[in-house]
Amino acid sequence: MLLQNLLDFDAARLTAWFAESGEKPFRATQVLRWMHRYGEADFAAMSDLAKSLREKLPARACIVPPLLLAARMADDGTRKFLFDVGGGNAVEAVFIPEAGRGTLCVSTQAGCALECAFCATGKQGFSRNLEVSEIIGQLWQANKALGRDPKGERIVSNVVLMGMGEPLANFDNSVTVLRLLLDDNAYGLSRRRVTVSTAGLIPAMDRLREECPVALAISLHAPDDALRDTLVPINKKYPLAALMAACRRYLEKAPRDFVTFEYVLIDGVNDRERDARALISLTRQVSCKFNMIPFNPFPGSGYRRSRPERVRRFVDVLARAGIVTTVRKTRGEEIEAACGQLAGQIRNKTRRGARAARGMLEEQRS
Repeated sequence: MLLQNLLDFDAARLTAWFAESGEKPFRATQVLRWMHRYGEADFAAMSDLAKSLREKLPARACIVPPLLLAARMADDGTRKFLFDVGGGNAVEAVFIPEAGRGTLCVSTQAGCALECAFCATGKQGFSRNLEVSEIIGQLWQANKALGRDPKGERIVSNVVLMGMGEPLANFDNSVTVLRLLLDDNAYGLSRRRVTVSTAGLIPAMDRLREECPVALAISLHAPDDALRDTLVPINKKYPLAALMAACRRYLEKAPRDFVTFEYVLIDGVNDRERDARALISLTRQVSCKFNMIPFNPFPGSGYRRSRPERVRRFVDVLARAGIVTTVRKTRGEEIEAACGQLAGQIRNKTRRGARAARGMLEEQRS
């Protein structure tokens, strides 16, 4: 009998699963707390469950996160975790410690089909979507590795779906993960502390707004369609005018009153002052903040990081227009954990299965 991995369930699905066995709904709540709040995988240790249930569960279910293969820590405290998700695939998550918070950036796919020109993950190709247990399991394992602070609080206070893959191309599993992150019986994070980053899959953005609105970040990276078509090819399907309209719609239900635009600065490509002025015009009707990201090189990228003076001039143009703009400090670069550097180990099915990858994106439109 194939055991059911309970890490694949949110509260509603776990309750339904227990109901099928004639168990009361509160049993699901108990197990949910043990799994996520306390990080427990052994049913025998769940002391407030009925003894008969503790004895019965191992024959039907398991609690199995992805196997943690390796963890590396940079000088600045950034940690990169490598997880085995089977089939020759390994994905990465990154923990970034900052004053007052700790952010975990998790992966939602093994590889990525979007092929953004400046991203190491895209260069790896695409294998498959991750299951819920493989996504939430990255946080589950990171919590185990990081422990708790002196007050007994979890070290991870913020979670970003911004690792390997496009979260909204794995919509159903990503939303189930979001519900677990927000559930008081699981991780109990506020919507403002949970962020989804997308390259701009507009139909899925609209679905997210209705089903589980959290903070939103858009991988923008270009001020016009001609350049973005090259850097972020999904723009050919969902161009900038439509994307800005989708951002305005999302803000109607978002927990924050702004969208964050992520913008990787690439030397001589998108870092000119006229590019900054074009961005001002593009985002004029969207309440937003900009997060400027110095390009993080990886083998074969063909791009270079913008020079500090060009970054300063670019940011000054935006600041003079009244747009809140930050320049992300590069974290974990020496362990290849910086933005755009995550590559993991992917059994690439993109080339021989390109139709399947395109079909995955097409599903998000329907």
